[in-house]
Amino acid sequence: MPLRLWLLVLMLACAAVQAESLSFQRDIQPIFTAKCVACHACYDSPCQLNLGSDAGALRGASKQPVYDGTRTRAQQPTRLFLDAHDEAAWRRKGFASVLDGQGSQAALMARMLELGRSQPLAPNARLPDGLDVSIRRDNSCPLPEEFDAYARRAVHGGMPFAVAGLDDAEYATLQHWLALGAPIDHADIRIAPAEQRQIEAWEGLLNQPGIRERLVARWLYEHLFLAHLHFQSAQGGHFYQLVRSRTPSGQPLDVIATRRPNDDPGTAFFYRLRPVSDVIVHKTHITFALSAAKLARVRQLFLDDDWNLEQLPGYGAGHRANPFLTFEAIPARARYQFMLDDAEYFVRTFIRGPVCRGQIATDVIRDNFWVLFQDPQHDLYLSDPVFRGQATPLLAMPGQFDELGDLLTFWNVYRGKRNRYEELRRAAYAEQPAQWAHIWSGNDNALLSIFRQYDSASVRKGLIGEIPQTLWWMDYPLLERTYYQLVVNFDVFGNVSHQGQTRLYFDLIRNGAELNFLRLLPAASRQAILDSWYQKGGQLKLKLAYTAIDTRTATGLALADARPREDFARQLLARHAAINARPDPINRCDGAHCHRPGQAPALQQAEQFLSRLAGRSAAGMPMIAQLPEATLLRVELPDGRREIYSLLRNRAHSNVAFMFGEELRYQPRLDTLTVYPGVLTSYPNFIFSLAAAEVPSFVQALEQVRSAGQFERIVERWGIRRSHPRFWFYFHDLRRYLEETEPLEAGVLDMNRYENL
Repeated sequence: MPLRLWLLVLMLACAAVQAESLSFQRDIQPIFTAKCVACHACYDSPCQLNLGSDAGALRGASKQPVYDGTRTRAQQPTRLFLDAHDEAAWRRKGFASVLDGQGSQAALMARMLELGRSQPLAPNARLPDGLDVSIRRDNSCPLPEEFDAYARRAVHGGMPFAVAGLDDAEYATLQHWLALGAPIDHADIRIAPAEQRQIEAWEGLLNQPGIRERLVARWLYEHLFLAHLHFQSAQGGHFYQLVRSRTPSGQPLDVIATRRPNDDPGTAFFYRLRPVSDVIVHKTHITFALSAAKLARVRQLFLDDDWNLEQLPGYGAGHRANPFLTFEAIPARARYQFMLDDAEYFVRTFIRGPVCRGQIATDVIRDNFWVLFQDPQHDLYLSDPVFRGQATPLLAMPGQFDELGDLLTFWNVYRGKRNRYEELRRAAYAEQPAQWAHIWSGNDNALLSIFRQYDSASVRKGLIGEIPQTLWWMDYPLLERTYYQLVVNFDVFGNVSHQGQTRLYFDLIRNGAELNFLRLLPAASRQAILDSWYQKGGQLKLKLAYTAIDTRTATGLALADARPREDFARQLLARHAAINARPDPINRCDGAHCHRPGQAPALQQAEQFLSRLAGRSAAGMPMIAQLPEATLLRVELPDGRREIYSLLRNRAHSNVAFMFGEELRYQPRLDTLTVYPGVLTSYPNFIFSLAAAEVPSFVQALEQVRSAGQFERIVERWGIRRSHPRFWFYFHDLRRYLEETEPLEAGVLDMNRYENL
């Protein structure tokens, strides 16, 4: 054989050996997880490039963003694992490869990595002026043939973007893999026999042939489709998603992709549990536990009662708009109790879910408030069939049609229905004054805290922080409508009319939850408190858009006349101490010891000092104006352990009755700070790291801040900037902390909102 041919064969053989020696799952995905997934995951991934799985890497990038509140026409969904399943299908949907080379040009990813490496950042220094790292930046998303022009225009636009980059070994591994043609071995998910038996049990329940059983399965699917399901008894098990498949249990999945979970599947189908195969990211990781006890609970709630159904409802717009009508055959008590059992999950779906990405989405809620629930025994929609029959037609929700010219028409129609319902409800409850027993206290899901950070929000069990300005008291119609409006019926790919209808109606729901809470307070105090929530332009909204409040029916609670809201909160904390998942002596210190009991002395001292930051307004503590909305504080103990605290800036507003014009309603001098142990956000804005012994100096320095320059000195001493040489260690230490303290809730956090302080 000629020498040149021998050399060619040898080179090909060496390349094959090199390709075999690199495994995507073993060698490449861990690098993506460590350095890329914090930005490139889920819908808000720049250029829709999702690097949480081999499927996402193969799909590539698109110039079309998912989140677009101005589009006039709905766009086609591009959901990974659902709307296409191979490279060719994604190319037809407009996605371009980032892994394939173009002739003599290296792959787009290789060139992006090279550009990032050619412009290293100064260690722990502020990023260059003019480099936009905000979530609202316009991403160029260059195609391979556009890269050269992009690189000349955006010298700091390489990857990883505006953050400490890859180390030498990671860079060499990725470039070598890309040079080999980016070979990919697909993930092999193996399900243990014990877990498989539980899958079969749940799929058996959900696919029973009876007409009642089929309606219950549909209701359960519509309430669990967003969940990361897990089996409580399984050690080291997987997370699953509930899907509709053309194939039955035991056969390969053939998932039906509909725009919404309550759209007509168009064919015979089966409910199936599909393993979650991509990297777990915290912002979409909304968990729900399955177990033998939960299976028995479902049967007891939904199927033990003797209720009848003549025929299954359809999937038309009317049924989507009014789940109370669609599922009216299922006892309402069963539906509400199922949601109450895991209320944190259901509130998370609409507070942390897709609808809450974007300022317009979150403009109609306050920055911190508490959520309570009405006891099923005292919910008239459950107990009074006459009231339920009158109320059900009025509980329909907008958003099924998205004609631009009909936005205001839809708003007026559904606002009218909602207001007639509120008037009906007010009259019905005038005969049933609120009592302490009317507040549900069945388990630790009964008390929830909500925190909003501009364009995102989070939920935690327990009552965290100072007594908030507002509270929500949700009954079944409020909880179910919120869930359907913001989760089931919300289309993240919808147009401006659909999104506008969704958020306008959510404003009505919020107002309804506030009005319900005011029933607990003395009648004479209600109007003044309501007015304080709707200052300035909110007064006009009260008169034109909402219904009047009941100022006659007395409450059954004995509350102080002077400050009834505060007195209610104090009594609530005392009465429900046994189910309050998170007692909070740091923010609600009522004695000399403002720290959690049982902590190490160094940590107790640290918390005592940190409590000085909580509950004070920006008018008296100017440093609050300098802090981002979600700051994570890492406190190292002498024994090598560390604690993480969330410092959440609660912005004050004259009202939250409008989707636009937040800056006109913002009251910065009334901002406060909540300080609490744990990671209370999916989107850290900044990290400080210091020794426990330094906490007194840190707090004192913050208390003395009067200018941006003084705050910058604090950042330089204790801050972890995006350019910090060990940025990724500190950033991922937040996830390690979650793995240690709340392992089921742990996931990669998002750094798209990490600020350039």
